[in-house]
Amino acid sequence: MASPQAFQVDLHGVVDLFAHHLYSSPRVYLRELLQNAVDAITARRLDEPACPATVRLSGLEPDGLAVRDTGIGLAADEATDLLATIGRSSKRLDDLEAARGDYLGQFGIGLLSAFMVAERIELWSRSARDPEAPPIRWVGLADGTYTLEKVDLADYVAAVGDDGPGSVVWLRPRLDQAHWLSLETVRALAADFGSLLPFDVAIQVRLPDGEALWSRLTVPEPPWEAAYPSAADREDALTTYCARTLGFRPLASIPLSVPVVGLTGVAYVLPAAISPLAANTHRVYLKRMLVGVQVPGLLPPWAFFVRCVVNASALRPTASREALYEDDVLLATREALGGIVRDWVMRLLAEDSPLRRAFVQTHHLAIRSLALQDDDMFDLAASVLPYETTLGPMTLDEFHADQGCVRYTATLEDFRRVAPVARAQGLGIVNGGYVYDADLLARLERRRPSWQVRPLVATDVEATLAELTPSEELACLDFLLATREPAEDVGCEVCLRKFSPEILPALLLTDPEIEHQRALRRTRDEVGGVWGGLLDELAEPSAQRKLVLNCDNSTVRALVSSEVDEVRTAGVRSLYAMAQLMAGEPLRPREADLMNDALGTLLRRAAG
Repeated sequence: MASPQAFQVDLHGVVDLFAHHLYSSPRVYLRELLQNAVDAITARRLDEPACPATVRLSGLEPDGLAVRDTGIGLAADEATDLLATIGRSSKRLDDLEAARGDYLGQFGIGLLSAFMVAERIELWSRSARDPEAPPIRWVGLADGTYTLEKVDLADYVAAVGDDGPGSVVWLRPRLDQAHWLSLETVRALAADFGSLLPFDVAIQVRLPDGEALWSRLTVPEPPWEAAYPSAADREDALTTYCARTLGFRPLASIPLSVPVVGLTGVAYVLPAAISPLAANTHRVYLKRMLVGVQVPGLLPPWAFFVRCVVNASALRPTASREALYEDDVLLATREALGGIVRDWVMRLLAEDSPLRRAFVQTHHLAIRSLALQDDDMFDLAASVLPYETTLGPMTLDEFHADQGCVRYTATLEDFRRVAPVARAQGLGIVNGGYVYDADLLARLERRRPSWQVRPLVATDVEATLAELTPSEELACLDFLLATREPAEDVGCEVCLRKFSPEILPALLLTDPEIEHQRALRRTRDEVGGVWGGLLDELAEPSAQRKLVLNCDNSTVRALVSSEVDEVRTAGVRSLYAMAQLMAGEPLRPREADLMNDALGTLLRRAAG
């Protein structure tokens, strides 16, 4: 028996590095073993293109695991050089360095990663490059020692089951990690990581009568590369694959192909709306080995409405092989995939169809996001994207054709403030308060100057309201004079008009410049001192909101006819607060206090 030797590495530190810093979960140990097996077969096929290409997974007692491959194997000198030194690949043969691009594993840590779940790793291997070399047996222990010895061919056959080249790795579990080596778990992990591998990967299953059978885990080719009798059959197969792997039935599927990096796959359009801030992650394979199911950075941020499943050969994984390395190749791939998705969207939106209507309804935010940075998409979006307007849902093309101009509010609060009155007067206003809309309308203003696109101002709405007759104005003069001071206390001026709907007692009119001046005055009052004086120079005292009282409303008529100043003051303050709340604008503490005082005054008056 050979004497124990020490690893050229602190094994406990390496395992801690793997488990807590490099890998997201111990589950990746099986991926590393599969990668070692596939790389070994790839190396052997350089010399023997027709060699067997099989990987077999079977259980050991108690709850151990054996992984057998028909790869290139190792002779004793290769094992001595490679199996005990971290950072050197167990596939590194000097005359194969030029073929490294064919290998999945690049970091020489695959075997040692198994110590995350195993306390003992035993490797039996026979070299295909040197059939006369004796097989070897390597045993590594979790205490950081290992043994390496040459064995007789008969012992190798007895242990492995045949005399062919290749390797078998036996894992004995750690007591606290035994569940990772159960065949049920191994089957699930192998199907997840290796179902698309180009070789025959199978796991041993035992029937109730004790008979052992091999169940294949791999498919001949990815479903998006397979041949189908018809386009409908292909779509059904891809939809079924999406439901099984991603958990949803897509609205549509988009073929993906970037030959320069050997990438093929499919992008699935999500069936429900999703936030633009949601993680944009995808299922990615490299050389048909799964990298991860939530890999970021594959598509541009605006393509958040699709989830991809792709296989590539020229992209680089990170050290953990659970994400993609951010380099120029990935950047070019991202742009190419974004172009494919963008062209699909353009073709879809160009012609009316049930799919287009469903896509626009579900993913209008994605169209808006892309339209902000793409002129062609912007022009197309103007004819297909619905906007909320005071005239009902309309596209920008339809709205301009009806109104001859495009007036819009930049916030949802501004739209709610004027919408009831504008709608009753037939004044068309576009709500630009939702995500991306204000930016798109501002871009429309620059891109189509002849359309007269501009933000709504208070005078636009005020011009549609009916003025009082001279005699009516004279009758209300005392009321206007009496309410001037209480109105100024809340930062507005009162005016009287007649408008529909009659049930609306008051309307608060403002515009961005007025709100800017109000913000300056509030900041001036809060900071005081030198900075307050500087802001005082910038503020314009004349910039005031307008509280428009509706003289067609019975409550307003009763208030105007009152001759009690206390009631007039309380009524104006109450109507101002009501107009704010109806516009969706919160009351500040001072305004809330004034409203409470006003309501108290009115209640005391009502109670006599």
